[in-house]
Amino acid sequence: MTQMTSFPTPEPLLPAVFLDRDGTLNEEVGYLNHIDRLRLFPWTAEAIRKLNHSGVPAVVVTNQSGIGQGYFPEELVRQVHARIVEQLASQGARIDAFCYCPHHPEARIGEYRVDCRCRKPAPGMVEQAARDLRLDPHRSYVVGDTGRDLELAFNVGARAVLVMTGYGRGIYEYRRHEWARQPDLVVGNVLEAVDRILDEMGRNDSGEWRVASN
Repeated sequence: MTQMTSFPTPEPLLPAVFLDRDGTLNEEVGYLNHIDRLRLFPWTAEAIRKLNHSGVPAVVVTNQSGIGQGYFPEELVRQVHARIVEQLASQGARIDAFCYCPHHPEARIGEYRVDCRCRKPAPGMVEQAARDLRLDPHRSYVVGDTGRDLELAFNVGARAVLVMTGYGRGIYEYRRHEWARQPDLVVGNVLEAVDRILDEMGRNDSGEWRVASN
């Protein structure tokens, strides 16, 4: 008699929304070199709350090369993220993970002078979050206000969403003719982005998220 061994079916990988930080979730101020300069947009909490209620992970991916340039300590980035967590929690919203890259190939501080795989538009931060949270980048979205965010989306096989906050409006009006590929969605802000994303994703009859193909 043959004994059959059954193995649990692995949980399916989830689609997610990967969010730029400065200029997307909070006001763009150049280098955010003091926590008092942090200003979340008034619509940010609602956007994140909608993702939370829909069961879609919200992951922040942000370049913070100011660390490597010596403009502010790495601890400040952690403090800023803790403040964002606190402010969002007060409005019933949460970020599932924060990923940041402190490197720059020409950083003034030697330990950060790295041609790394995590600095956007390289895919490292998305890949790490995907491993840690069991996410499927190919069914996901990247939302941001710069060309780096769009390139990141293309590099990981996600859909690219450009917001008109931060640097978004300027690069869209004056630089889009230079782009080899245009964003999949162009929206006013991160709340509009989330509304469009959730509308595109929908759910199929099995309750799984359906994502528009690139």
